[in-house]
Amino acid sequence: MVIGTVARLAKATVYFGAQEIFRDLSWEIYHDARIGLVGPNGAGKSSILKLLVGEMDTSAGLAQITRGVRVGYLPQEVHFGLERTLLDEALDASPTLAALEHEMQSLETQMGDPQIYGDEKKLTRVMEKHARVVAEFEEKGGLNFDNRARATLRGLGFEDADFALPLSALSGGQKKLVGLAKLLIEQPELLLLDEPDNHLDLRGKEFLEKLIADYPGAVVIVSHDRYLLDIVAEEIAELEDGKITLYVGNYSEYQFEKRQKLLRQQQMFQIQQRDIQRLEFSIRRLLGWGAGQNEKFVRRAKSMQKRLDKMDKIDRPKMERRAIGLDLNAAKRGSNKVLEISHLAKSFDDPRGGANKVLRDVNLTMWLGERVGIIGANGAGKTVLFRCILGQVEPDLGEIYIGPSTTHSYYSQEHETLNFDNTIADEVRRVKPMIDRELFGLLGRFLFNAEDSKKKIRNLSGGEKARVQMAKLMLQSANLLMLDEPTNHLDIQSAEVLEETLETYNGSLLMISHDRYFLDDVATRIVELEDGKLTEYLGNYTYYVEEKARRARGETRASRRDQAVERKPDKRQTAKSKTQNKTK
Repeated sequence: MVIGTVARLAKATVYFGAQEIFRDLSWEIYHDARIGLVGPNGAGKSSILKLLVGEMDTSAGLAQITRGVRVGYLPQEVHFGLERTLLDEALDASPTLAALEHEMQSLETQMGDPQIYGDEKKLTRVMEKHARVVAEFEEKGGLNFDNRARATLRGLGFEDADFALPLSALSGGQKKLVGLAKLLIEQPELLLLDEPDNHLDLRGKEFLEKLIADYPGAVVIVSHDRYLLDIVAEEIAELEDGKITLYVGNYSEYQFEKRQKLLRQQQMFQIQQRDIQRLEFSIRRLLGWGAGQNEKFVRRAKSMQKRLDKMDKIDRPKMERRAIGLDLNAAKRGSNKVLEISHLAKSFDDPRGGANKVLRDVNLTMWLGERVGIIGANGAGKTVLFRCILGQVEPDLGEIYIGPSTTHSYYSQEHETLNFDNTIADEVRRVKPMIDRELFGLLGRFLFNAEDSKKKIRNLSGGEKARVQMAKLMLQSANLLMLDEPTNHLDIQSAEVLEETLETYNGSLLMISHDRYFLDDVATRIVELEDGKLTEYLGNYTYYVEEKARRARGETRASRRDQAVERKPDKRQTAKSKTQNKTK
């Protein structure tokens, strides 16, 4: 077991083309670290992980892994041979064991060679080497490797029937879990995880939290999931403006400490600026008095100027970073009953044979002003439900009623609402024709410049595509927003802007999300899709967790009044209740 530093950066500098990502960056990672690496999109977080794993080189300085430390890396997007089976990929988890197994087979072939077994000395040497390789194979867990791989896959939620599935049949979240499984089986001393929670459902995120908490080595995780960082991080490394700043504690502690630090820096900056102004005024005054050839005043002025030049200047703190200028409000008031779904059912052909009944008996009623969060495992049918509401998928049974004054806009997690062949400018103008000045003003609010407007959608990053979708939502001014994983590709600052905007949105919200922080802030009702049916919880995500645990213990609420008291307070609820009573 390695003790002490497992990896470090020493004055590392990285360029992307002509653009400097960071310069003279130094950082040490210790053997038992649980570090959340945070910072705005484009700051260089993924570049740091790639430096440490050897996928990138520094332009100057050094990225170093301590001798004997094995590094496991999970990139943002995992790529496998899609024709391989799930089990085959998992069994390739350990290159070390694969090499040892190959060496054992080679030595066994040599022992069957007449030139070897006919020569006692040669045979003895080969047999001794074979024994050493077998002992190392056993020491590294090779004998029960197949069983360990199967057990790990089961622990991640896969069933034995899934082991023979080609990887092409798996969802994005399931492929991420396969990547995690391979790291778990190998258990390197340093884990580097780049947004491992993307595409994971709530069960997958809970597993990831337990994995990091129990992991025997060091873990560095890049994530925009504030809930996850609150649970697993013991230290936050913030990469901003080309510098790393370390904060002890989880994400919430980091946020508080950073704010206090900025306030202290602002106070010290203002005090120093007042001192500088007084010195500069005194220098100008002395030079003025010395204009009549009074050398005494001139010498004093020069002495003060030297003191001023040597002073360590405090940087002006950036109290507020530039953020997206999102403004979501409906153009007109919607229907009192926004949406009603009755006994909805939908099945698809199952690749393993038979029919996969995704939706069995879905019932849901939404009223004006409600904020409903839909949760459930990957593959439970959440996106299928959205597509049924949008008319993109025809249900097998049931009815969907949309209020006559309801106008909806849809945010797709896979950005399917965007035409990838369009430029950003063309895509925005599909919603509303506008002159260049108006267009550039709008795009500027979403952190795009005039040159960016010419970029093709297909060439944008996930975060950039998300900002284009949000610009379109803002122009559409619908009174029902249907949002499918809206925070998936957003950095933390943009996610917080979205939350603040949705808090004051005057329409209704139907949201699919695995972002627990987001659901806690925005949702006023949670519905869980499980086994093709919806179960309702009258509160935010924290309430859902508590109430589900109570129901599992067989406890019940005394009355609806108790539920209302424990729900997240929301000024819109009173208006909604009045509307429901009138409708009844």
